[in-house]
Formats: sequence, C-alpha cells, structure tokens
Amino acid sequence: MIEATDVMKAGARSTTAATQQKSWKDYLTLAKTGIVTSNLITTFAGLFLAATYTGVSLANQLHIVFFALAGAALVMAGGCTLNNYIDRDIDHLMERTKERPSVTGRFSANHILFVGLIQSALGILFLSLTTPVAGVIGLIGLFVYVVLYTMWTKRTTTLNTVVGSVSGAVPPLIGWAAIDSGLHSYAWLLFFIMFFWQPPHFLALAMKRVEEYRAAGIPMLPVVAGFEMTKRQMVVYVAALIPVSLMLHPFGMVYTVAAAILGFGWLALGIAGFKMKDDEKWARLMFVYSLNYLTILFVLMVIVHI
Repeated sequence: MIEATDVMKAGARSTTAATQQKSWKDYLTLAKTGIVTSNLITTFAGLFLAATYTGVSLANQLHIVFFALAGAALVMAGGCTLNNYIDRDIDHLMERTKERPSVTGRFSANHILFVGLIQSALGILFLSLTTPVAGVIGLIGLFVYVVLYTMWTKRTTTLNTVVGSVSGAVPPLIGWAAIDSGLHSYAWLLFFIMFFWQPPHFLALAMKRVEEYRAAGIPMLPVVAGFEMTKRQMVVYVAALIPVSLMLHPFGMVYTVAAAILGFGWLALGIAGFKMKDDEKWARLMFVYSLNYLTILFVLMVIVHI
C-alpha cells in the first residue's frame, strides 16, 4: 500500500512538473523568443557602439547593460504577446500559428492580454531607468508594432511590412540611447540598416506562406500583387540597404569589405530570383540569407571595435 501510494504521488508530481514546464514553454511561444533573441543582438550592438564612441566603460555600467537588455527584451516580448492576443481570431487559419497558446486555449484571452501589458510596462520601466530617451523610444516602437502594425495596417494594406519595419528597426536605437541620449548619426544608420533589411526578410517569409496569408485574409504583397512585384520590391530594398551599410565605413576596412560582400551577395541572389523557376526555393534562400546577413553584420560591428 505504501509503495503504491508513493508511486501515485511520484506520478502526480511528474505530471505537475510536466504541466508547469509546458506552461513556461507556452509563455515563451507567446513572446516569440526567436524574434526577441535576434533583436537583442542589434540592441547590444547599439549599446556597445555607443559606449565605445562616448568613452563609457560598460564594465562600470553593468546596471545600465542589464536594464537596457532586459527592458528591450520585455518590451519586445510584450509586443509579441499582445500581437498573439490581437491575432487570435486569424492565427488558427495559418499553419505556422495555429498551435499558439492563444489559439489552442492553453491561456484565456484576458490572461494573454494581462501578461502582454505587464511585460510591456516592465520593459518601458527598465528602459527608463537607463535614460528617459530609451524609454520613449521603446514606447514608440511598442505603439507602432501593436497599434499601427498589428491592429491596423496588417489587415488593411500591403504597406504593413513597411510599417512593421519601423518598430523592428528600433532595438539598436534603444541600445544606443541607453548610453547616449544624443543619438549619434551612427545610431540612426543602425536604425536604417534594420529598416531596409526587414522588407526583403519578411516578404521572403510571406512568399513561403502566401497561401496561409491568403486564407487568413491578410493583404501581404505576394497575396495582393503576386510574386513578380514582390521580387522587385525585395531587390529595391536590398539595393537601398547596401549604401546605407557602407556609410559606416569609419568602422574600418574589415567591416566595410564584409558589408559590401554581404550586401552585393544578397543583391545577386535577389536578381537571380527573376530567372529561377522555383519561387518557393528562392524565397527560402532569401530568408536564410537575410538571417545570416543580419547576424554577421551586427556581430562584426562589435568585433571590429573590441
């Protein structure tokens, strides 16, 4: 009897632990940790470069580093969680989003809303503990993503990608503002690199998922205008990205050469798309290249300043 009871208790504890573990995974899913992590790379780059060019020692400002990175992560997580709350009526129509906790019923809508608001508020508070400017920039980015993108343009116009690019370009500005409220011209170049990077990145994803977006009634460019127009738009943005990235040539020869190779390589791949017969394969290549481009470029910015 004792052994049987012990087994039942152990089983109950195991089930509870598994449920709790799954619950935390669901919170991470709502926060879209992949997006948060990649954007934290650009946030840190802005932070590090601002410290370098203002002569601030990050080793002596670890509290600023913590509040900047934690604040940025929470603001982005909050925005993504609120995005899940708002899109719960259409996410079940898309293969890649139909298993989100907001769709499956793991969490109630009110709970998701509460979590998103708390994350956002804490994020803005943490950023404000670095500089007021960082807090304001975080708030602007959150407003653009949640209200102007998710609630409005995502469902009404093909310009939704451009509007979303504004909020997606904010992280390096937040990082820089946490150290230097004056926002050097380099900070704005980081912003514009991120701004021009995002349309070809997300339009490649839209091409891969075009039928899902069509089923959900979301007017992404490939749905409304077709693949050929989308390809042209993507190439235009990549072409615009190259000179912007090269305006950071004071970062040194290593950065400049790498930025040129990465940029023209992406442009060549984009132009090749007009001759490739398999549009889905090309979109997949463009998507993967965009991820590598962003990671390599921003990590390199840090490395050449060490």
